[in-house]
Amino acid sequence: MAFEVLVVEDQKDISGIVEKYLEKSGYIVTVAENGFKALEIFGEKPFRLVILDVMMPGIDGFEVLSELRKFSNIPVLMLTAKESEVDRIKGFDLGADDYVVKPFSPRELVRRVDAIIRRTYGQNEEKRLKAGEIEIYLDSMRAFIGGKEIELTTAEFSILFVFMENENVVLSREQIIQKSFGHSYEGMDRNIDSYIKRLRQKIEDNPRSPEYIVTKYGAGYLFRRKEV
Repeated sequence: MAFEVLVVEDQKDISGIVEKYLEKSGYIVTVAENGFKALEIFGEKPFRLVILDVMMPGIDGFEVLSELRKFSNIPVLMLTAKESEVDRIKGFDLGADDYVVKPFSPRELVRRVDAIIRRTYGQNEEKRLKAGEIEIYLDSMRAFIGGKEIELTTAEFSILFVFMENENVVLSREQIIQKSFGHSYEGMDRNIDSYIKRLRQKIEDNPRSPEYIVTKYGAGYLFRRKEV
């Protein structure tokens, strides 16, 4: 079961980034562009966490949090540009569970969300990543394409995980080795090419014309999702 998260943020560039990173980590995300909309749709889905911007037009995040606390104990992570201790204390006094100050690291935000979910729901759900039709489960090291499981070796799974964690980023062979196997790897850099060739045979519709793992000549490889 994937957890539903409500993101309340009036700046589309920020909400877009948050949505992308949360969905990549397996969450189902709904975005509300203001506090009024958030309160309107709150009961429409089984939300398990709210990411709530403080500075919004019409009704600010503190007011939204105050209204939510009248009928729900859902965990709330406040997202704000305010840095003063007074504002943080106000949020906690109203019932916020955590605070992230802009500008923020999307990866840190996801980790904080993970921590709140584990703490609140005691969930033991397996961590997963999804990109297009590809979905991988980290603890069991299982991989699926379009819902059909594919068999990967440990090395292939590690490389695929690194690619999916670094979507749309060109990685050199050396970077792939370091991120996948660490500094103890004793193979040759060109061995990565063989791993990637076998990986393409398992995940690509046409390995000779790959859509997921693309070669960037002179630089390395890039992973991108194939939209479905």
